[in-house]
Amino acid sequence: MVGVVDADTHISESDGIWEFFEKEMYPRRPVRVSVPDDTLYGDSDVFWLIDGNIFPKPAGKGGFRLVTPSEARSQSSRGDITIASREITDPKIRLADMDRLGIETQVIYPTLFLIYLTKDPALEIALCRAYNKWLAQVWRADEDRLRWVAVLPLLSIEASIEEMRVAKENGATGIFFRGMESDMTLDNPYFFPVYQEAEKLDLPICIHTGSGAPTLIDLYDIDRNHSFAHGRVLPLFAFRDLIHNAIPEQFPKLRFGFVEASAGWAPFLVHILRRLMAKKWKFSNTQDLFQEYRMFIACEADEDIPYLAEFIGNDNIIIGSDYGHNDPSAEPMLVESLASRGDLSQELQDSILRTNPRVLYGL
Repeated sequence: MVGVVDADTHISESDGIWEFFEKEMYPRRPVRVSVPDDTLYGDSDVFWLIDGNIFPKPAGKGGFRLVTPSEARSQSSRGDITIASREITDPKIRLADMDRLGIETQVIYPTLFLIYLTKDPALEIALCRAYNKWLAQVWRADEDRLRWVAVLPLLSIEASIEEMRVAKENGATGIFFRGMESDMTLDNPYFFPVYQEAEKLDLPICIHTGSGAPTLIDLYDIDRNHSFAHGRVLPLFAFRDLIHNAIPEQFPKLRFGFVEASAGWAPFLVHILRRLMAKKWKFSNTQDLFQEYRMFIACEADEDIPYLAEFIGNDNIIIGSDYGHNDPSAEPMLVESLASRGDLSQELQDSILRTNPRVLYGL
């Protein structure tokens, strides 16, 4: 357990978060709504109502599934993790579960904010501010073990920078991005002030799977296509665009993490980039790329990790359990899973579980 960092865990947002809405915005806070159990939504029968829309939308085109609200039958009946731990309404329960799993520190990502929520800057500011205040409260329960990634109201760069500064003072260890944000890719100069401030604050840009581009999500049917095209592959788009446009060179101390998209795609995309950039390619080998650009990729425990370590470098691979979620990415026993493989040296395991995530997150 000593030193082990779970680089990707989640909170299931609860009603308590929205109590941090300021008075003038309080009537616009998310509220829970429910439907009868005989609708096409099945056991996903409780939603958040936000700005006139429901989240999640667990059926049809433009659909997506989330583990929040916890009151939905699909979530309240789960036996793997208690609601109090998923929502972190009682941090002691979360910490006890971490002890059971052999985890010293968790880095906590959102769930609801995996989806693009609103086009209204004032509402987005209120949502992000309330969430960040809740996670600051969680951090105070154990400032060494419960760390978190801040969400930003990116419709307002000024408000985003303010949130970053407050979050840094309250235990945040990264800045949350999806692979696309609204109609912009992450190489867009619009985001440069955020990158500049993150560099000053020593906070990495944490690019997590999520449906940040509403135009894309509307193209797919959740029952037929799941979230692959509008959520899981977007960090790959970001990786390609950041490298092709040499964004890390403009922010020479800024670190980047690519989280919950697995790691097996890295050789494919680097191959594409090398051909695309041809004579502009400056790296003598692939490990130099990840080292020089300070890019870390979260692998999954059943991938070909020895091959990926040779390609990416032992110092740039991390791993997360997806704790709190119950989708195919979840790997709650990640420490045991890595140890039981038999093809990973103790040194490489220590790099993935201890050293590398501490470097990425500045722990």
